[in-house]
Amino acid sequence: MEKLEQIKLPVSAEFEVFKLMFDSSLQSSDPLLGEVIRFIKQRKGKMMRPILALLMAKLHGEIVDSTYYAAISLELLHTASLVHDDVVDESDRRRGQSSVNAVYDNKISVLVGDYLLATSLTNAAKTGDIRLVDLVGRLGQRLSEGEIIQLSNTNASDFSEDVYFEVIRKKTAALFAAAAEAGVISVKSSDEKEKNAALFGELLGIAFQIKDDIFDYYDSDKVGKPTGNDMREGKLTLPALYVLNTYQDKEMNETALRIRSLEASPEDIAVFIDWVKQNGGIEYASKVMVDYRNKALELLPKDITPDLKSALTLYIDYVIQRNK
Repeated sequence: MEKLEQIKLPVSAEFEVFKLMFDSSLQSSDPLLGEVIRFIKQRKGKMMRPILALLMAKLHGEIVDSTYYAAISLELLHTASLVHDDVVDESDRRRGQSSVNAVYDNKISVLVGDYLLATSLTNAAKTGDIRLVDLVGRLGQRLSEGEIIQLSNTNASDFSEDVYFEVIRKKTAALFAAAAEAGVISVKSSDEKEKNAALFGELLGIAFQIKDDIFDYYDSDKVGKPTGNDMREGKLTLPALYVLNTYQDKEMNETALRIRSLEASPEDIAVFIDWVKQNGGIEYASKVMVDYRNKALELLPKDITPDLKSALTLYIDYVIQRNK
């Protein structure tokens, strides 16, 4: 059995219900919009965040309708953010295939992203819980803030890890935190358990993003993006930031600034990647990632049932051990 299937075991039946509800929530009678929606559905990811919401709900109660609607809402918001991000980043690849803006165009992509966002909000409203609606709204704000911080950082002359982690917390980690917290809110658990779940999700999300950033330094068709893609978009991630701050190499600092300003050549990027790898950038980022994994693991409650403990432990390890 594949690891992802093992992770889903405690909520396998509920996950099938979720998938049916998710598919039925995202439809349109308009020919063009319907076509783009089908295109997006064919390229949907592993649904890691809905799985987390279901697991956290089951950890603290029984999964109910509001759990499903909250998970649908968050996954739609996540999908909308990816469609918009590809426009902002001028990226033509998503999950190893052509992005929406590459197949259609930026205007269609923005409008479809808006449609997904609106559909996300209607599903949040179906929970009947204003706290879940508020959670989705605040998540949308954080995702936008993270993207703006990331864009504004392209003009920075320093190489701050603090800014890097701020962006992660407002983007990737915010999605995982919201999924975990939403699961607990939906089953009417305590404030303390909700906060604990949100922190668990945030730590998971940070580890997840560091793993994604490490992928950028290697050739692999499985990853879904070409090597050095982040740098071609002007992004410097944790492996590079660590080596830049550790070695203070003038020539490489200048290359890094050219990367940020989108003025670096493919040769510049290739040399820079090799330099980062040769000077311990990957090892450092991997250690930080494992530290976040361990912190997340410590947050699992002591009285957790064996099946959920196994599933959530596998989930944490899958985040840092996956190959795409």
